[in-house]
Parts: sequence; structure tokens; C-alpha cells
Amino acid sequence: MTGLVDVILRGAILALGSLTLGGVAWLALVARVEPYAKPDAAAVRALRLVALGGAGAAVAQAATLAVAVTALGEPDGGWPLAPVLGTAFGTAALTRLALGVVAAALALRLASAPGGPVAWRVLQATAVLLVVSSAALSHAVARVEGRLPLLLLDAVHQVAAAVWIGGLAHLTVFALREGEETPPDRRADLLGRFSTMAIAAVTALVLAGGALTVAYVGEPAALVGTAYGVMVLSKALLLAVILTLGWANWRSVRREARRRPTRLLRFVEVELGLGLTVFFAAASLTSLPPAVDVTVDRATVGEVAARFSPTLPRLASPSVDELIRTADPLMGRQVQRTAIERAWSEYNHHWAGLFVVTMAMVATLERLGVRAARHWPLGFLGLAAFMFLRSDPRAWPLGPAGFWESFTLPDVVQHRTFVVLVVAFAVFEWSIRTGRLPARPWSYVFPLLCAVGGGLLLTHSHAMFSLKDEFLTEVTHAPLGILGVVMGWARWLELRLPESARAAGWISTACFVAAGLLLLVYREG
Repeated sequence: MTGLVDVILRGAILALGSLTLGGVAWLALVARVEPYAKPDAAAVRALRLVALGGAGAAVAQAATLAVAVTALGEPDGGWPLAPVLGTAFGTAALTRLALGVVAAALALRLASAPGGPVAWRVLQATAVLLVVSSAALSHAVARVEGRLPLLLLDAVHQVAAAVWIGGLAHLTVFALREGEETPPDRRADLLGRFSTMAIAAVTALVLAGGALTVAYVGEPAALVGTAYGVMVLSKALLLAVILTLGWANWRSVRREARRRPTRLLRFVEVELGLGLTVFFAAASLTSLPPAVDVTVDRATVGEVAARFSPTLPRLASPSVDELIRTADPLMGRQVQRTAIERAWSEYNHHWAGLFVVTMAMVATLERLGVRAARHWPLGFLGLAAFMFLRSDPRAWPLGPAGFWESFTLPDVVQHRTFVVLVVAFAVFEWSIRTGRLPARPWSYVFPLLCAVGGGLLLTHSHAMFSLKDEFLTEVTHAPLGILGVVMGWARWLELRLPESARAAGWISTACFVAAGLLLLVYREG
């Protein structure tokens, strides 16, 4: 449980830190706010966002300390705060906490009154240090050879990502609040300067990321044979989607900046959403051993490919009584993955796939003009009920573990979270499609939940007895997560950009179908 919470908090720190550094870069390089000048409304808003990012990063960092102390707590109730703070992790966490607080205070001060060059330089340095300090908690620190170059590469990678994605956040807020009122010439200048900054940041990001991939992955086979490699591939795929949108934006900047850049700004929203997902995927990498270090428990390319080979769905379920009698206790450590557990899991995934494929086919009919097909989201209620009953057979309501007791395991928490998301899918999307809720703002709930659900799948994990078995069980989660994220943001674009609605809508539906088919071929042995 603490591992999942830690990954989410680390992702939040990366996102909030980028809001701080990206805002500082936006103010200095794009808006070009001068020292001693009274900040206008747009600058005040950006500085307040910088403060929000710094304060949020400090709170999230404090929460990671609390998680670490709690995880190391003793049965008698002892809290090892001093030992934790005495470690390199504790020192780095306290430093980042202080940097977040200082950045927030400085930003609020500059938002309320003009500041001189010293105040601005201190804010800039603090924001950079807040992001760079994350390298002190990266895999580079644990390396025996090449530690300094890896630390520098990680720092460059982090700064570039923060400037780019954080800058996108500030561009989005600026566009929503100031875009239409800004004179066309000034808007064109702002977009041109942002484009230049983004290109430089992306170049540094890709170069540093490529070098880190070579150092931590080692060989191509490790990209598909280890959890670390698959997560790197997932990040690269999402990055490719973001860069495609970025290229479209760059073309729009050249063609449309002096007109109403609606298309550009809608793509920026999607870029930002995908970028935030990448931050959480990056956070999950810190909890995984680098692929170069996984030499014994590594899966082969053939073993991974076998998990995606089409087979007949398993539609007959093992007995729950037999499963509970023969499998390891829910609250205990798993020492093996029994055949009946594999059969139970495959049955669950295959029936879930049938639910999804059926809904996707009906959704396709709706796109083709069949009005009665608009009720397809109600299928999510059946899927949610199935997941609630079947996901954790040794927990309530099927198994002996009580309702609250079972929540101490991350698997159960994640599965129950997905059930809540699926119910929300059904309620909101059906209500929108049948006119029971107004399209604005409720139509955005479904795509956002899809994106969040896909992001959670990228951090989803099973605690098992071997890295290889754990990886082979989870290897289908990454493509499912990516499909969920792309499906959500394609649907968002369909709603936000009418001229691209047809293409975006079909992309969303195609991802829906692909997710169902992927569930149908799921296998664990």
C-alpha cells in the first residue's frame, strides 16, 4: 500500500515542481516580465500558480516523509522520525520541502508588489533547485560507476521536462483567461517565444532521456523483458504522441497565431494532460530496479510475446472455495502463483474483455447513427459489479477477509478504485448521451476519468514472490493504460474541437475496441 501511495506522491511532486519551474521560465522567457515592473493580471496569475506549485510540492514531499516513517514504524507504535531524517532520502526531502516553501513565498511576494532583479534571480534559482534536487533521489545515486554523469543527465532531463510541461500548464491558463482578449500581435509573439522555449526543452529532454535509457536499460531485449524497460517504452510512446501534437501546434503557431488559435490551444490541453501522465509514469520508474540490474529474473521476448498471443477466452470459472482453500492467504506473503489463481484471473480478464468489446461495438453503432445505441455506457455498471465481486476472491464479499481489513493491501485498494471509476464512467457518460445532464461541464468527466484510470494502470502492481512472475502478470497493464489515456484525451479533443471531432471520436472508439481485445487475450501462463 505504501508503495502505491509513494509513487502517486512522487508523481505529484514532479507535476507540482514543473508548475513552479515552468512558470518561472514562462515569466522570464515568454512573458518577459521585467524587474521593478508592476505585474499585470497575467503575470500575477502566473506567479500565483508558481506559488501553488511550490507549496503543493512541499506538502507532497512532507507526505512522502510521513509515508516512509509510517512504513518503518514498529509494532509497538514507535515512529522512527530521527533515523529517517538522518538518511540521504530524509535530507533530500527536507531540502526540497524548504525549497518549495521559499519558492511559494517569493512568488506570492512578487505577485503583490514589484521586485528587483535579486528577488527574481532567487526565485529562479529556487525553482531550478526544487526540480534538480529530485536527481538526489534517483537511481543515479545508487550507481557505483558513472554516478556524476548520470546525476547530471537526470538533472537536465528533469529540468527540461519541467520547463516544457510546466510551461504548457501556464500557456493553457493564459489561453483560457487571456487568450481572446490579447491583441493578435502580442499573442503571436508569445506563442512564438513559447514555441522556441519548448523546442529547446524537448531537445534536451530527448537527448538526456536517450542517454539515461542506454545506461539503465542496456540492451534492446531488456525493453520488453523487464518492468523498467516496458515503462520506458510506455513513456516513449506517450512522448511520441505529445510530440505529434507539438508538431501540429508548431505549424499552427506559424499559420494561425494572429487569428483565433482555437485548434492550437485545444491541442495544448491534450499535450498537458499527456505530459502529466508521463510524470506519474516516470515516478513509477523510481520504484523499479533498472533493467541492467535484472539479470536473473528477466523475461524473454518469447515469453512476453506469448502473453499477447490470441487464445480462446476462458469462460468457465474455478470454484471460489477451492481457490480460498489452496491459495496463499490474502494478508500473507505470496510464495507461489498457483494454477487455480491463474485460471481465476484469466477468467476475470476475459469476461471483462467481453463487456468492453460489446460496449465498444455498440458505441461504434452509435457513431454510425444508430440512436438506440446511445445507452451503451450502462454496460459499465455490469462490468463494475463483476469487478467488485471477482477482483479479490479472498476479500469481502466472497472471501474470509473483512471489508476494512482487505484495504490494507494495495491490490485491493487499486481494484476497488477502478470499480468506482467504472461506475462513474457509466453514470456520467450515459447521462450526457441521453440528455439527463448538460454537456458543459459534465461531458468532460468521462474523458478525464479515462485518462486518470489509464494513468493508474501504469502504476498498478501486484506483490509477488518473483520479479519475473510479477512482470509477466503486469505486462498487459502498460498497453491497457496507454489505450485508456489516449482514449480519454481523444474524447476530450472530440468535445473541445468540433472541426476535429470525427477523427478524434474514431480514435477514441478504436482505443476502446483495442482495450477489449487486449483483455480477451490476457493470459498468465
